[in-house]
Amino acid sequence: MEADKNLTRDYIAKRVAQELKDGYVVNLGIGLPTLVSNFVPKDMDVIFQSENGMIGVGPAPEKGREDKDIVNAGGMAASILPGGQFFDSATSFSIIRGGHVDVTVLGALEVDEKGNLANWMIPGKKVPGMGGAMDLVVGAKTVIVAMEHTSGGAKKILKKCSLPLTAVGVVNLIITEKGVLKVTPAGLELVEVSPYSSIEDIKANTEAEIIIPPNLA
Repeated sequence: MEADKNLTRDYIAKRVAQELKDGYVVNLGIGLPTLVSNFVPKDMDVIFQSENGMIGVGPAPEKGREDKDIVNAGGMAASILPGGQFFDSATSFSIIRGGHVDVTVLGALEVDEKGNLANWMIPGKKVPGMGGAMDLVVGAKTVIVAMEHTSGGAKKILKKCSLPLTAVGVVNLIITEKGVLKVTPAGLELVEVSPYSSIEDIKANTEAEIIIPPNLA
């Protein structure tokens, strides 16, 4: 089961990487989104920023080559590319709040058909707060949610979020192991079905209504 889960996470991260372009400044959230940097083509110049004070973040280091002083916002070992820089939180959030981040990729507990996002409050668990997500989703030009389509069989793409919101109407694209959904004024449009799923499977595992375009990939 664990191997399957790892393959699922890698598939989602690889698909997110296809949305990135040369010259983009990209912030990767904690967990699954951090894998995205491993799948960016070597000939593409994407600049990864970490809200804890780094820009020019590279792929995860090989085991045994970690540097305890270089970690991402989730506390996981990271690498820094030549030309990368370290700075304080004030500078980091000036980049984020100043609209200099082209894409932010983050996970979610719930997303709804209006593009509302809930990704910080887990019922019954103590959490330190929403961290930088609140700033990132309103500061970035494009917000991509990268997550598994369901959690323990429970649907995560809803008509309306039930958990406390991180932000309202901010999500542009939802990428899961089942497919890619675009948030539009008319609702959620299915723009791509993964090789591991089908339209029927996606509809059965999504509470929100889905628009099926005639030119679906």
